[in-house]
Amino acid sequence: MIKKLAALVALAATLATPAWAAVQTVTLSVPGMTCAACPITVKKALTKVEGVSQVDVSFDKREAVVTFDDAKTSVQKLTEATTSSGYPSSVKR
Repeated sequence: MIKKLAALVALAATLATPAWAAVQTVTLSVPGMTCAACPITVKKALTKVEGVSQVDVSFDKREAVVTFDDAKTSVQKLTEATTSSGYPSSVKR
């Protein structure tokens, strides 16, 4: 009974997290943020993207640090989201 339960738990864990999915973090440069309210709009836009789990926007640094599941979204979709909200962004290198 315990072996069956352990096998089921292992199977469930395997199915819940596909092996090809990986959590990524990217820093986006968002130079168009010119006021203290701008980061709110940028954060809302990024948070709405499926697969995004965390967004930290810095007005002082003019950047957004985004943690996301790369099986559900891409950096391109993140930059499209900020651009659509009026704040074009690019990957900070």
